[in-house]
Amino acid sequence: MARRPQRVTIKHVAADAGVSLQTVSRVINKEPNVRAEMAERVQASIDRLGYVPSIAAQRMGGSRSYLIVALNDRARTIADWRNRQGSDWVDQMLLGGMLTCAEHGYRLIVELVDTHSDHIERELSAALAALQPDGVILTPPHSHNPLITGLLAEQNIPFARVGSLVDGPGFRLTMDDQHAAVLATEHLLELGHRRIGLIAGPGEYELSGWRIQGWRSAIRAAGLGDDLLAEGDFGYDSGYTAAEQLLGRADPPTGIIASSEQMAIATLAAARARGLDVPHDVSLVSFDDTPIVRFTHPPLTAVVQPIAEVTARAVELLIAAQAGGEREGGPVVVPAQLTVRGSTAAVR
Repeated sequence: MARRPQRVTIKHVAADAGVSLQTVSRVINKEPNVRAEMAERVQASIDRLGYVPSIAAQRMGGSRSYLIVALNDRARTIADWRNRQGSDWVDQMLLGGMLTCAEHGYRLIVELVDTHSDHIERELSAALAALQPDGVILTPPHSHNPLITGLLAEQNIPFARVGSLVDGPGFRLTMDDQHAAVLATEHLLELGHRRIGLIAGPGEYELSGWRIQGWRSAIRAAGLGDDLLAEGDFGYDSGYTAAEQLLGRADPPTGIIASSEQMAIATLAAARARGLDVPHDVSLVSFDDTPIVRFTHPPLTAVVQPIAEVTARAVELLIAAQAGGEREGGPVVVPAQLTVRGSTAAVR
C-alpha cells in the first residue's frame, strides 16, 4: 500500500529557515514587526518547500481566526435544495466571498440559521464560539434581525448587512433594489405598457419594500395607477397564485415584474394556462437572472443582481475592520442591471 506523501508543515519551514515557529507565523500573517531579511529568508523556505499556510498556523500569530462566516436563511435554503429549486444566490455568494477570502489568506464558511427559530440566539452563539470568526456576512432576512445584529455587536464581531439600510451597527450593503425596480418598470413603459403589475416578495425582507417603492415611483411618474400589486413568498406556488390574481382582473396587466425567478416562471405558466402569449399578450420581467430564466421559452428579461460583487466587498470591509479599520459604515451600493431578452415586447 502506497504511503501518503508527508505534508509540509510550519515546523518544516521553521527548520529550513532556521527560525522559530512564531517568526514563520508572523511572516505568514504579514505582521509589521519582522525584519525584511528575516521575512525574505522565511519566504524563500516557503517557496522552496511548497508550503501552503494552514488556518492553524495563521492563528498562532495572534487573535485572528482567518475565518469569515456567511449566514443564510436555513429554512428557505434547505427547502429549495430538497426540492431541487435552489437559485444561484448561494453560488454567487460563494464565488465572490471565497475568491476574495483566498486573496487575503482567509476562508469562507456558510452557516444556515433559521431567523424565525426560538433558539436562534443559542444556535448562533454556539456557532460563533466554535468558529470564532473574524467577521460575519448577514444575508436577508438575517441582515435586519435585531437579535442577530445585537448579538454580534455585543460580542464585538465585525459584520456586514447585505440588503439592509436600517440604522445600527455593521456595514450596510445594497444592490439598489429600488433603482432596479425602476429600471424594470421603465423598460416596460418604454415598450408602451400602461398597466404594469408587480409580484412583490414577503414583507419580512427589507428589499421587498424597496422594490415596491421603485415600481410605484416609476408608475406614478408616468401618471399611471399603482393598483396592480400582489405578494408572494419568492416560491413558485405563491407566484402562481399572485399571477392568477393579476391576470384574472377585469383589466389585467400587459406587463408583470416578478420578484424572483421562481415567481417569474410561475407567472409564465399561469399566463399560458390562460391562453396568453408571452411576450405578445403579456410581457414578463424576472428579478433574478439565474441560469433557468435563460433557458425558458422565451428567455426572460431579468434584473441581474451583482451578488458576487457585493459579497466580495463585504469580505474586504470585514478584513479591514479586523485589521483595525472602521467597523460600520455605508451604504455601499453595487447597482443591479437589466438584461433584455425575449419575454418583453411592445404592446400589441
